Amino acid sequence: MKKEEMIAQIRTLSFEQALAELEALVSRMESGKVPLEELIANFERGNLLAGYCRSKLDALEKRIEVLTSDDGDQGNWADFEPDNTPSRKIGGNAPVTATASAAAPAAATAPRHPAPQPDNGDDLPF
Repeated sequence: MKKEEMIAQIRTLSFEQALAELEALVSRMESGKVPLEELIANFERGNLLAGYCRSKLDALEKRIEVLTSDDGDQGNWADFEPDNTPSRKIGGNAPVTATASAAAPAAATAPRHPAPQPDNGDDLPF
């Protein structure tokens, strides 16, 4: 399966499905009974799955920060809308996007992990 096809297929998974597949891949790889070519393919897919799961968790973390931040409006929650602002690279391959609405304080929208991974030339976003 081509990398682009793999990324498109992974995007259709829920967080729970992606995590379960990642755990199954890791178990198979740790068994030591996987041929080298399959091991490499599993490693590549596992890396993409891990990046996808991390991007989902990062987006949820930002949403929670926005929802629980003190916006100075007597505890009213601010809406969260993801946009196309890169905040983290998935597996070094694709930007993950998420930001808060303008009503949220700047501290709530600052990335908690500011050091993005180096780009390997693949511009396919998740």
